[in-house]
Amino acid sequence: MINFQLFKKVPEGEEIGSVTPALLVIAGAFMVVIYGIILALSLQLNFSNRDIALDQSLYIAEAGVNYYRWHLAHEPEDFQDGTGGPGPYVHTYTDPQGAEVGEFSLEIVPPEDGSSIVTIRSTGRTNDFPGISRTVEVQYGRPSFANYSFLSNASTWYGTNITVNGNIHSNNGIRMDGTNTGQVTSAKETYMCGTETGCFPPTEQPGVWGSGGDQSLWQFPVTPIDFGATSFDFAQMRTGAQNSGVYLPESGDSGYHVTFTAETVTIAKVTATGFINGYLPPGQGLGQQGQGGCRRRFQLIENETPVGTFNLSDTPIIFAEDNLWVEGNIDGRITVVAAGFPVTSSKKNIWIRGNITYADQDGSDILGLIAQNDIYFARDLPDDFRIDAALMAQGGQIVRHGYWSGCGGPTNSIRNSLTINGSLISFNKSFWNYTSGGEIISGFIARTINYDGGLLFSPPPFFPTAGEFEFITWREK
Repeated sequence: MINFQLFKKVPEGEEIGSVTPALLVIAGAFMVVIYGIILALSLQLNFSNRDIALDQSLYIAEAGVNYYRWHLAHEPEDFQDGTGGPGPYVHTYTDPQGAEVGEFSLEIVPPEDGSSIVTIRSTGRTNDFPGISRTVEVQYGRPSFANYSFLSNASTWYGTNITVNGNIHSNNGIRMDGTNTGQVTSAKETYMCGTETGCFPPTEQPGVWGSGGDQSLWQFPVTPIDFGATSFDFAQMRTGAQNSGVYLPESGDSGYHVTFTAETVTIAKVTATGFINGYLPPGQGLGQQGQGGCRRRFQLIENETPVGTFNLSDTPIIFAEDNLWVEGNIDGRITVVAAGFPVTSSKKNIWIRGNITYADQDGSDILGLIAQNDIYFARDLPDDFRIDAALMAQGGQIVRHGYWSGCGGPTNSIRNSLTINGSLISFNKSFWNYTSGGEIISGFIARTINYDGGLLFSPPPFFPTAGEFEFITWREK
């Protein structure tokens, strides 16, 4: 017989136990653990979402930078986002499906007078986490004409004893027999090499050719550079000098003498000049100048009257509607211009009659010399002649006349060395050496041209620029 015992009799004196408290303890512990896990997961999810928002904020901030770079490409002179008012400028950011996911706020710092560098500061945030933001600061600038050690509109010839540490470009042909450490580019596939680059009789040559240099750095043809565009900058330079620099009207005499002495510049009016006979080959310029030959070169200052002394810190530009003589030691940043109006018919020159050097070689000092026509190196130069500057002969050339015994006499005709730390830019062919039978009869025995890398995006004030804005620096604030 089967006995189903459903209840067991508890002996007298014993108590029945209860599981309820234990179950409550276990359930409570379980709930604490579950809620702890849920809280941890929630916090982790929130942290992940915030982390994602942090990354998205950076992407949105960079989108703001990209937008303004696009804006500058279409409106290169607008630094107020088309509003005409002060920033910050707030824009909605949408995803590829068109949904609004955040915004970026832009602050634009326009270029300082004479500079091409614009600073874009963009702050991005998402709609889900508006309290999280990231800010990037990017600088863009237009490359200056001082992007090259040598830049010329004419065919050029670099001889065996010249070393060029920097890029070279010509809108015509280049004969490279010297040493180049940078790119050598020509806008020509081929060109007709004449006497100016040592071809007798004239022969067709590649855009870049010769026996020297690193030929792996030669490139042709490339896009030509528009020298004519720089003529439009003269009016702006004059306005800049009238507003914040030194403006010198036509002197009524020979021009002005500009002498740098550390942090100051002294200007005098040149009232009387003397000449030295000097030679130029025919075809170097217009009018009588273009006829060439041995002619009087009025380069000696025989009398002058003071105009004034100015601090370089207050003088970013000197603009003279007359010829200039320039020399000295510079502690500051300045551009000196000789140009007249109307631009198409006026021809103003600059004479360099002594060393032009920087007080410091750390990039803090910079000089731009811009002549509407020619820049001349005088005869009576130091034996080791040095120029720290960006030189630009906008419509002419950078030359030293020939002073051999047949023209001007042998006094100081040959100098030991020429060193230029900066850039040379000329419309016509620049040169300073003359030879006969392979021997130098006037000029410099050794010539070294060193490019100043700081000139590319931090050129002298008001120095001409070309092309579109290019990236310089990026950093997160």
